[in-house]
Amino acid sequence: MGILWDSLLLLLVVVIVLFLVRVLLFKTGLIYMVKKWRRTIFDCFHVYQFYKVPEFNENVQENQLYRKVYTYLNSLSSIENSDFTNLFTGKKTNEIVLRLDRNQVVGDEFLGARVCWINEEDEEDGSKNFVLKIRKADKRRILSSYLQHIHTVSDELEQRNTELKLFINIGIGDDDSRKKKKGRWRSISFNHPCTFENIAMETDLKNKVKSDLESFLKGKQYYNRLGRVWKRSYLLYGPSGTGKSSFVAAMANFLDYDVYDIDLSKVEDDSDLKMLLLQTRSKSVIVIEDLDRFLSTKSSTVTTSGILNFTDSILSSCAADERIMVFTMTGKEQIDPAILRPGRVDVHIHFPLCDFTAFKTLANNYLGVKEHKLFPQVEVIFQNGASLSPAEIGELMIANRNSPTRALKYVINALQTDGDRRGTGRRLLLENGSRRSISEEVAGDMSGPLCGGGGSSPAVKEIRKLYGLLRIKSSRKSESYDVARD
Repeated sequence: MGILWDSLLLLLVVVIVLFLVRVLLFKTGLIYMVKKWRRTIFDCFHVYQFYKVPEFNENVQENQLYRKVYTYLNSLSSIENSDFTNLFTGKKTNEIVLRLDRNQVVGDEFLGARVCWINEEDEEDGSKNFVLKIRKADKRRILSSYLQHIHTVSDELEQRNTELKLFINIGIGDDDSRKKKKGRWRSISFNHPCTFENIAMETDLKNKVKSDLESFLKGKQYYNRLGRVWKRSYLLYGPSGTGKSSFVAAMANFLDYDVYDIDLSKVEDDSDLKMLLLQTRSKSVIVIEDLDRFLSTKSSTVTTSGILNFTDSILSSCAADERIMVFTMTGKEQIDPAILRPGRVDVHIHFPLCDFTAFKTLANNYLGVKEHKLFPQVEVIFQNGASLSPAEIGELMIANRNSPTRALKYVINALQTDGDRRGTGRRLLLENGSRRSISEEVAGDMSGPLCGGGGSSPAVKEIRKLYGLLRIKSSRKSESYDVARD
């Protein structure tokens, strides 16, 4: 009995000692160090092969494999065991996600073989690479199937977590000059709420645009058979505040495409513009806003020839496929017709100031009013030629959304004051015959009132009384190019 008791006591002491040692090891990080030393010693008995996956290829185009590896590695549970891991808020409320840190090492296992990935980033030139470390003994057995596994998993993750991006180009001077060799695009999440369902547009025109975009989405084989690059170009022209930018957002949401917004004031020259095009991805909307105003400036660094090469040169066929190109401008009279000819710009859409039909759509969207006793008075004012931009009318309605009657009175007052001058000018243009109908002006144009309230340059006095000088402007660093976005 005494021997049994002594054995139990000894066993208890051993358990307590092991427990204390384990707690001590965890508290001091000794277990981590032991594992690290063991791995280092183990590596000495194997020969390894290293594969580098750079972010950009030799033509400074994005390496699609790099993006897939990035998506795949961020999904691994082993990322939690790395020395450094970044924490970010996710899409959902209170969601925390892990993201790779610079020079972080992540381990992975596939078909019984262990591999390592190193998130390599050069501090001097900013270049990024993923480096795969794999045993030579395992290379032939797993490498091909492992890379295919990464492709499959990343594609599934991207489809499950689709998030549209807005890409903005940075200037050469905004970063070290050597970074011209790497990506010039910076991205943020694109969460614009505008869609074809809530944008104010004539039903017939809306259906034509949607049908055109749907045909484009299904047209890969058709474009290939014609020997043409799978892209489509749109020209959006009209006064500021008529909804051109909102229309671009609606297109992106309808297509489920990323948006690349090119700031020409940050483009060094024509070759730099070509380089930006090469770095765009497929399934994207590429936008150049206020093209007419920029080309009219004497200090413009981008030439008409550069724009032509950007739209339809052989270089454009080397960039990503399946793209929509959009140019916006106030008026196309001063633009070189060579830029707008068929083949370079496929669809022309005019964005006029509001008419009564568009006004009723705005009243329904902003105020929830389909009919009102003041509508006949508003209609008469529109018939007399007065008009404002959708942005101006929309701002008045937003400011008075709790009282539709007050909002409509403000709109009537604004149309009678600021709208008269605009309406008269517009009426004279029509009477003098210097403006033709859209169908006569450009073959294949899609025209009609399109009022989505895009820009923010209100001219009416009532807005200034209510808001003072609170306006959102898009500032350009170029001394000669400082215009509010539409």
